[in-house]
Amino acid sequence: MSGHTDMVLVDENGIRIDGRRVDEKRPIKIEAGVLKNASGSCYLEIGKNKVLCAVYGPRECRPRHLQDPTKAVIQVKYNMEAYSVTDRKRPGTDRRSVEISKLIAEALECVVQTELYPRASIDVYIEILQANAGTRCAGLTAASVALADAGIPMRDIVPAIACGKADGNVLLDLNKEEDNYGQADVPIAIVPSTDEIVLLQMDGNMTREELDHGLDMAIAAAHEVYEIQRDALKRRYASISKKEGESDE
Repeated sequence: MSGHTDMVLVDENGIRIDGRRVDEKRPIKIEAGVLKNASGSCYLEIGKNKVLCAVYGPRECRPRHLQDPTKAVIQVKYNMEAYSVTDRKRPGTDRRSVEISKLIAEALECVVQTELYPRASIDVYIEILQANAGTRCAGLTAASVALADAGIPMRDIVPAIACGKADGNVLLDLNKEEDNYGQADVPIAIVPSTDEIVLLQMDGNMTREELDHGLDMAIAAAHEVYEIQRDALKRRYASISKKEGESDE
């Protein structure tokens, strides 16, 4: 995030480089139950981001020294495929992916009822197939749906989205150009039933007033993402019910 570019990110009419308004999120598509061999799964697209998530468990935690006798351990592996960005990424784990994995696990621990599964592991695999800014938010949103698809008890589903600043404008859901050349990026995730914040980071600089305005936009948008998550799960459950009904006939 350099904040320096000759590119016009937001024009004089408040229209962004991809045609959106400053308070408009990118189109979102969510589909639950896309992988047959996983306990739960989700495919998500937001803008040009494409994310696939698989959940396995609860199952015995391995290696055993990671077991917690009072609750399940949520183990998240976030990975960006080498082909997910224009400049091919070096395959394998790096510092950024480890950090994001930890942040997503901590956010999910706030809603998953881990105390029901002592000594167990809930394994969450997030694969970024195509990246265009906001992948940690997309990964967390997909992981939450995949956990619900797996039937794991949760207090709520977690939606995530980012706000930020570019060309002096407070923006919702930054794209790649805004993320690279803007002045700030603020990913946030909430528990919709309480508006509890379970993930909040900031890269860059914003005034207190700008941050408050950005967070208000992001929280309102997160509730909209939540409804899309719920609709995806409803379609999934309706599909399962239909198949069960056909098998009984």
